Amino acid sequence: MSETDIRVLIVDDEEELIDYMSKRLLREGFTVRATTSGEEAVKALENEDFDVAIIDLKMPGMNGIETQAALKGLRPHLQTIVLTGHGSLDAALESGKQNAFKFMAKPAEHDELVRTLHEAAEAKTKLATEAFREEMDKLTRDGVNSPRSLLKAIDELRKKHGMD
Repeated sequence: MSETDIRVLIVDDEEELIDYMSKRLLREGFTVRATTSGEEAVKALENEDFDVAIIDLKMPGMNGIETQAALKGLRPHLQTIVLTGHGSLDAALESGKQNAFKFMAKPAEHDELVRTLHEAAEAKTKLATEAFREEMDKLTRDGVNSPRSLLKAIDELRKKHGMD
């Protein structure tokens, strides 16, 4: 998967940091959307699909763990990287409960972050593809066999699994 195929949602209340991170990732060809709160991130995900979310742990309002849970509730295959300057074992364990792809301390080394974004995007694609295939198998077992019904079901599944 190339950078141009990877859609990244950044969620952090530090505007200077997300501006810097966004510019670096955009220069490398990633598609980036930056938000400054968990609430804003949820709204963004309701309207757009992303492969990976980079989420700050400590934010006013919805914290990183709550944001991660809300985003995963909307898009179960979304991979999350928890990026924080307030790292602790408890926070890492809590993020793990939300199936965080990786827990990284701020400031993250840029090359490591880029590598992790690639790995996370590949994991998302694999999970979404497996779920899509399982649901397609179920549709054919359940007798959805007219071309029109099948095409409609495929379109719905592609949207559901972020495979547009």
